[in-house]
Amino acid sequence: MTSQLIEILSADEIRRTITRLASEVIEKSGDLNNLILIGIYTRGVPLANLIASQIESLEGVKVPVGAIDITFYRDDLDRIKTRTPAKTKMPLDVTGKTVILVDDVIYKGRTIRAAFNAIIEYGRPQKIRLLVLVDRGHRELPIHPDFTGKKLPTAAEEQVKVYLQEIDGKDGVELIK
Repeated sequence: MTSQLIEILSADEIRRTITRLASEVIEKSGDLNNLILIGIYTRGVPLANLIASQIESLEGVKVPVGAIDITFYRDDLDRIKTRTPAKTKMPLDVTGKTVILVDDVIYKGRTIRAAFNAIIEYGRPQKIRLLVLVDRGHRELPIHPDFTGKKLPTAAEEQVKVYLQEIDGKDGVELIK
């Protein structure tokens, strides 16, 4: 059986979604000087940078951005394809800060659970909020994003592929059936 690709978000739609998400973060976060964005490798990192850039453009506030690798915090390493871990980069102590965790797609919630555990090793944030570009449902854990670019109900056998310029040379989101 051959795969079918369906474009979910074009490059322009991703740009508009980033602007909307940044505006929502501004509106719901209060003191932007108490905010840290932390992207989950791989595609959460450039997304966090895009959101931070848009916040700076809209509000003139430079929000620190970190990057976190959750490989060794996962509880399903035996069932998933692993990659070489990347270096976690925290811009500052997260204690007392509002951390917005950024990822490209939320599916079962296991990546986010692992990210929570990883972040706590760097301090105790006042709050941790979650921002995702695509929410495809099928949660195994009670984790819900605070900021969502696109809700995309999918079948378990379908895949969602996010492309970002910084990594893939193009922007877009596709559903693979």
